[in-house]
Amino acid sequence: MMTVRIPAGWPATEEQARAVQDELRTRVVLDEPGPPPGTGHVTGVDVAYDDERDVVAAAAVVLDATSLDVVAEATAVGRISFPYVPGLLAFREIPTVLGALDALPCPPGLVVCDGYGLAHPRRFGLASHLGVLTGLPTMGVAKNPFTFAYDDPGAPRGSTSPLLADTEEVGRALRTRESVKPVFVSVGHRMSLDNACAHTLALTPAYRLPETTRRADALCRQALREAAAPRKPLADRAAADPTRS
Repeated sequence: MMTVRIPAGWPATEEQARAVQDELRTRVVLDEPGPPPGTGHVTGVDVAYDDERDVVAAAAVVLDATSLDVVAEATAVGRISFPYVPGLLAFREIPTVLGALDALPCPPGLVVCDGYGLAHPRRFGLASHLGVLTGLPTMGVAKNPFTFAYDDPGAPRGSTSPLLADTEEVGRALRTRESVKPVFVSVGHRMSLDNACAHTLALTPAYRLPETTRRADALCRQALREAAAPRKPLADRAAADPTRS
């Protein structure tokens, strides 16, 4: 497990964070289709917090896009790098997520975030932020529509409806299981919305949420438990092992 420091110069105020979003948003690439579904690697990233202990844990899990078998995984822990502010959650997550990605022994390929890309009030959610910083194709698959409107998609698996900010389509509601609540797909970086939806369906053969999210969620929660667990006092450890000096 990698330990991550908060980067020097990391935004400390809402004003600073929004200025960073405004600058990086201009670098988002929206005219590339992204890798075809079922090819190469696809990596899920997720984070878990213990606010009382000021600890955040991130996980990156690489899957073979054809078989959905785990190829590699890595975790990172650090201090929470930004207060909770809706619309600025990436600033709490990016340092440890980057640490987990950097610790992987193989290229991540497409990165799938448990969150948003363009479906964000400033059109720059975690998936877009992460994509710009890494140069990787990224997309977001969220559990809820955030502040955006949508019509319920048809009941069959694969049905979609636009996720709308007024009249602008910022993503899609996608039915991954018949008659089960949809997920909400948005482009992050170097990916088309059609392809992002196709990848989401390829990643949900049995459950509502993508296998990338399910695997990364379980791993980051495990990493958080290990990082936040109180350590035994030195005297207790010494008593349990008389050979220790």
